[in-house]
Amino acid sequence: MGDRRCESGNRNLELFYHDHMHLRCALVLVLFSAVQLAAKARQEDTRQAGTMPKVNLAAEPEVLDLNMYSRIRDEGFKHSHLMEYASALFDDIGPRLTGSPAMVRANEWTRAQLAAMGCSNAHLESWGEFGMAWTQVGASLEMVKPVPGIFLAQATPWSPATQGSVVADVIYVPGFKVESDLTEWKQKLKGKIILYGSAPASPEVDPDSVPTMEHYDPTKLKELSQYPLNDASPESQTEFFRKTFAGKAFQEKVAKFFAAEGAIAVLEPGGSGGVLHDDTNASLGWFVYRPERRQAIPEEVIANEAWDRMSRLLDHKVPVSVRINIATQFGDERTQGFDTIAEIPGTDRKLKDEVVMVGGHLDSWIAGTGATDNGAGVIAAMEAMRILNSLHVKPRRTIRIALWSGEEEGLFGSTGYVSNHYASFHYSGAKQDEDVPLFLRTMTAAPTLKPEAAKLDAYYNMDNGTGRLLGIYTEGNEDVAAIFTRWMKPIEDLGVTTITERNTGSTDHVPFQQAGLPGFQFIQDPRDYDSRTHHTNLDTYEHLSEPDLKQAAVVEAIFLYNTAMRDEMLPRPKLRLNGNDKPLEGLYPDAAK
Repeated sequence: MGDRRCESGNRNLELFYHDHMHLRCALVLVLFSAVQLAAKARQEDTRQAGTMPKVNLAAEPEVLDLNMYSRIRDEGFKHSHLMEYASALFDDIGPRLTGSPAMVRANEWTRAQLAAMGCSNAHLESWGEFGMAWTQVGASLEMVKPVPGIFLAQATPWSPATQGSVVADVIYVPGFKVESDLTEWKQKLKGKIILYGSAPASPEVDPDSVPTMEHYDPTKLKELSQYPLNDASPESQTEFFRKTFAGKAFQEKVAKFFAAEGAIAVLEPGGSGGVLHDDTNASLGWFVYRPERRQAIPEEVIANEAWDRMSRLLDHKVPVSVRINIATQFGDERTQGFDTIAEIPGTDRKLKDEVVMVGGHLDSWIAGTGATDNGAGVIAAMEAMRILNSLHVKPRRTIRIALWSGEEEGLFGSTGYVSNHYASFHYSGAKQDEDVPLFLRTMTAAPTLKPEAAKLDAYYNMDNGTGRLLGIYTEGNEDVAAIFTRWMKPIEDLGVTTITERNTGSTDHVPFQQAGLPGFQFIQDPRDYDSRTHHTNLDTYEHLSEPDLKQAAVVEAIFLYNTAMRDEMLPRPKLRLNGNDKPLEGLYPDAAK
């Protein structure tokens, strides 16, 4: 969603995008609140999970196996299988929308590969019912008049199909905000293809804008390492989520109105310069994957250049007609979601039941092949496991890989796994939250920890593209920062230099943090993730950086090895319960009693 570097205090919150708005699903403050609830719960009540291990840093200096560091480097840089994994997963299996037949293939393929490299207990684990299976078979858009033209187009996820190839006139309809906006368009849309969105004759394409290749320089890394002093409040973010998703729910009504009026299809602008963003932010509703909330009308995202051209013609009273063909297939309406799980068993008699995890999300959107979001994180985690297997490592603790599905629609795979194994979450059931995805809702109480929580040491996640790892977010965990600093010293020459106590949201480490367990996301060099590949048609093999992925796999393998071999588990988060402390009694002498 991945996502998506939502650094707390570093970027303004950006949730929805469609040209102007990108769904970043920034969970920074929700995460703060949930982790802090869990931290307090652990301090006050450990009856269900047992007492969490205590860490005495002074009594336990880090002992590093530098020979293993060297062996991991040699295997990872000289004998990598990364790009073989990449071509098989991205070129052959392709985009992996949750619930789709391709996602099923990806689950089976990753399970088979992990077993073949020597992992134990390679299996698929269900996290529950998802929704409708769906595949994009094809999508096209051509201008017929005033002159022929071929446009870049993709179906929006879970769009219904058109009745084959259809030629129809285009009509511009402004983006609706409230239900009363629909009234004036009654009996005007039958047989039309709707150009839906912002005002016509207002191009949103900057002719001087070039998609950038971004790199974190020392100045940026120094900024990241500094703790943010100015976070927005959890209350303001909660209200923002409610308003945002209420707007998405309203678009479901818009889709039903268009269909009832007899319109053929909807066209929305999706990006410029050959970059076409396509996810459920473009869909007419967030929950379009649910059979009871399926989208009522076919829809494509098209290039801004095409959208602007047609809107200008219509604004100048020049009739426009197009030929549209959206070919999509629906399958089972009640598909199950699965995560791919495998492990290297622990060998220490006392520690083998404790678990250190690594992972990334296997699902993707459909416009590209899901290479950088988040195929890169998947193959890096697989390669880290292959490296450790190839070196015949005998870890003291069990090392487990988890490749999640359902991340893009709401962190379903990782949240389901944490819920099944480590904690029960208590989300708001308020009516005003019914259209907010579960993982973004307010928590009404601290999570209830399960016995397995005491055995989870740490989870490491990579989900910000193909760039090399530059450090790690500790999510306010000061004690673990001291440990990671020691681990990173021998790999500074690989560029791993930065530790920040900031939070970063929007991906699969979040449910672990929400449960009060150590879940970490690595800091990555952005490259063209934000500018070109995130949820776009350019998210393909060609935008992978092989040297950076090799470095990432090596770093992950080192972190996994160090965690698995320590005498003690990593320290748990120790954040105060922000926003839930009682007010200071007697602070204001003149306050009304």
